[in-house]
Order: sequence, then C-alpha cells, then structure tokens
Amino acid sequence: MRLSGWRASVALAAITVVASMVRGQNSPPTDNAELARISQEDQDDRKPGLHGIDWAKVKPRDDARLARTRELYASGALRTASDCFHAALILQHSSEADDYLLAHEMSVAAVAQGQKDARWLAAASEDRFLMKIGRKQRFGTQYEPADEPGRYRLAPTEPQVTDELRAVLGTPSLAEAKATASRFDKK
Repeated sequence: MRLSGWRASVALAAITVVASMVRGQNSPPTDNAELARISQEDQDDRKPGLHGIDWAKVKPRDDARLARTRELYASGALRTASDCFHAALILQHSSEADDYLLAHEMSVAAVAQGQKDARWLAAASEDRFLMKIGRKQRFGTQYEPADEPGRYRLAPTEPQVTDELRAVLGTPSLAEAKATASRFDKK
C-alpha cells in the first residue's frame, strides 16, 4: 500500500513524535521552582490580613518579586500553567496597569492550560486593570475604603456581566460581593 504525499508526511510526522516521546525527548516541562517559591513568599507576606500587613517591609519585597517575575517572563522561563498562575499572582500585586494586564493574560493562559485556580485571578486582574485606567470593574472582585474610616465597600462595578459568568470565573454574584464588603473592615 502506497501513501500519497501529504499522507506520507503526516504518517512520518506522527511516527517521529511518538518515537521522540518514547525516547523521553518530549517530556512535559517542569514548573519553575524559583517562581513557585517567590509566589509563596508573596502569599505569606499577606497572611496577616489587610490590616496586619507591615507595608514598609512588604513593599520592597513586592518590588523585588515583581522585577524578578518580569525577568523570568522576558527570558522565557515560564513554561507551565502553574508558572503562568504564579507569575499572575505576583503581577497583580503591582500598582501598574501594564502589570495588571499581563497578570490577566497570564491567568487566561493558565486557565487555557487547565489551571482552574486561575479563573478568579483572571477576573480580579481584569478588574484591577480596568480600575487603574479609570473604568469600573466588571466582576466585583475589588473593594475600596468607604467614607467611614476602617470600613470598605465594593468598588463601582459595571452591571452588564451576569452572575452566571461570574460563577464560571469563580467570583461571587454581584449581590454576594456587595454583602461581603464588611469582611475587609477593621475590627
């Protein structure tokens, strides 16, 4: 049996892929250990909660993590869904619109690669980006200080996003988001 030109090419390509996998040349990429470590440090710095964080200590560490994350991204060191998720987690703690946008893109890439934990982060980083450029958030993930000191409220939110879409991205309904703003209040 003789294969036509394109079928022979496809068959040869498939055999090459399978053979290289058998030899172990196409093993899946491994997570970037440095990025996982600095992402964990980022989260550890936030464990005291909003009112217990010593920002004078955390801000310089955040700045160093942001710079290193940008370097790792620029060098092509982000190879897995977890890498994208960890980078997004760090980038969304920036104060720059471009970092929020990149965090959103990294979150979407992580979700596309199967990292379901990144769904909420995709929504939150989009909300942060929109607020930074002077627009209302869409998913209701961001809170701001209320008029009364020590109290918080849901930041202005566009109502067009449905609660069904919010649920897909792991965010609460708009009513739930409004009702839980007090969790950020100073006790």
